[in-house]
Amino acid sequence: MAADIEGLVEDRAARDARRLLADARCVLFDFDGPICRLFPEDRSMPVADELRAKTYEFGAGDVLTAEERADKDPHVVLRAVHRAGRTSGAVPGLLERLEELVVAGEVRAARTAWPTPDADTLLDLLSRRRTRMAVVTNNSPLAAEAYLGREGLLHHFAVIEGRTADPGRMKPDPDVVFRALRGLKLRPEDAVMIGDTGTDVEAAGRAGVGFIGYGRNPEKRRRLRAAGAEAVLGSYAPLLR
Repeated sequence: MAADIEGLVEDRAARDARRLLADARCVLFDFDGPICRLFPEDRSMPVADELRAKTYEFGAGDVLTAEERADKDPHVVLRAVHRAGRTSGAVPGLLERLEELVVAGEVRAARTAWPTPDADTLLDLLSRRRTRMAVVTNNSPLAAEAYLGREGLLHHFAVIEGRTADPGRMKPDPDVVFRALRGLKLRPEDAVMIGDTGTDVEAAGRAGVGFIGYGRNPEKRRRLRAAGAEAVLGSYAPLLR
């Protein structure tokens, strides 16, 4: 019975996702997840550790919580230092140095990132339909450009928007979505976004664009649904028909 219900949910999600794509003039792709796995097998941990070491070097280690001292995500450290700067005064030069380290780590990772299955086929299909595409990512746009260039996919994208020097503008803030729409000269109702996290769901909702969730495993799909996403897929296969 549970398997039957799950199958019905997936069928409905696939129908909803195909409808959203059919109505869209543009598709906004999150980068890490929907297009590739930038840091597979927890390879982000050395970058996060490098940021923590730099934070301690600047004498600001006390801004990190116990969880933030162990988290594998470099963005967690960026957000923590930015948060501390707003509440208790910034440590001069620290945030800028951390941003440099994250950019370097993400660009290195782009050289060995794992392609998301069927992402290249979906991009080709959308291009043949003359659907415009953009990247909207919390990663550095340089990393996205490096990966897409490596895979021969860069020509599909009219706009690539990513993290700025202000971590407070990272998703779930819709800033990156609005920047992409301005670059495409399109309205929110013209767009659908494909993302893989709750912050993507929130950013899309706040920007007023449709949303398709991509979850490569059951836990990611559960989190997307819990965040409010209705059209959640485990693969791109239903969109390739």
